[in-house]
Amino acid sequence: MSTIQNISIFYFSGTGNSKKVALWFYEFAKERGILCEIVDISNANRSSLQKINPDSLIVIISPIHGFNFPKITLNFIRAFPKGKNRIVLMNTRGSVKIGNRITPGLTGVAFLLSSLILKRKGYKIIGQIPFDMPSNWISIHPVIRKKSAQFIFDKNYHRAKKHFEKIYAGKNDFASRKDTIQDVLISPVSFAYYLIGKFFLAKSYYASYKCTNCNLCIKQCPVKAIREVNKRPFWTFKCESCMKCMNNCPVDAIETPHGLWVIVIYLTSIVCTCLFYSLLPEFAQFWIVKFILFNIILIGYMWIFYRIQQFELKNRIIAKIISLTSLTHYKFWGRYKGSDN
Repeated sequence: MSTIQNISIFYFSGTGNSKKVALWFYEFAKERGILCEIVDISNANRSSLQKINPDSLIVIISPIHGFNFPKITLNFIRAFPKGKNRIVLMNTRGSVKIGNRITPGLTGVAFLLSSLILKRKGYKIIGQIPFDMPSNWISIHPVIRKKSAQFIFDKNYHRAKKHFEKIYAGKNDFASRKDTIQDVLISPVSFAYYLIGKFFLAKSYYASYKCTNCNLCIKQCPVKAIREVNKRPFWTFKCESCMKCMNNCPVDAIETPHGLWVIVIYLTSIVCTCLFYSLLPEFAQFWIVKFILFNIILIGYMWIFYRIQQFELKNRIIAKIISLTSLTHYKFWGRYKGSDN
């Protein structure tokens, strides 16, 4: 007989992938007659954690951003009080369908870092399970076809059922261990993402001329990263790039400034070429110095030109021209929603 009587599921989800897996586990728990609660991390607070039954199995699921859990998830895990509950960590990673196979994603340091934090608080990690869900990074690529997405959902539903049954039977489930080598090798990228990449990608969104000023994106942002500037939404560096705003906008007004990206990267390359070969002293000609300088200049330019773009968007003609330089403006690019719930 299973020793699991209560389950507390905590999830963070932008486009719905992690929410979908959380709902699957909730469904499986209910079928077994297990008392189960499901909580959105973006709406959780310390009182939510204090109320957890000390005998509950805790499940935490979140997407992977830059080969780690996003800051909102890590902050939530750090806020956990000391306890002795058993915990299952899960994540969702981007994948696509090729033939009858699903491409595997990478977890990076997400499980390692969060497990260390929780173990120091006294918790026992009994599972680390990744789920390769439909890739949703539509700032970079078009939305995948619904048929392909459904194929991936169906495969993961059956996987989730098997993992749940294994845990219910009282067994540990460290499915992530088969990816250990790849995750260790990719781990430096996760640190680069948190130091630099996330700030560039925070400027992956702007409200086009189609914006009706409903402010739904501002109200729904799970990390409160969007504010109103010049009477239209403005994305700050707090943005986690969860893409909830882009995918939930009722008029598809939120787009990615691909044209701005090209301008900023081009200008940064020109300035850095002059700097590295003419002005930078010989003793500073190391790749790490060049890497840091390039990215400082890149983020600086992005901040300046994003501000300029925000001002220019007030002009409807200029706003339409800016939209024409964004791939996300065109219908074929589409929008992604992993869950309709």
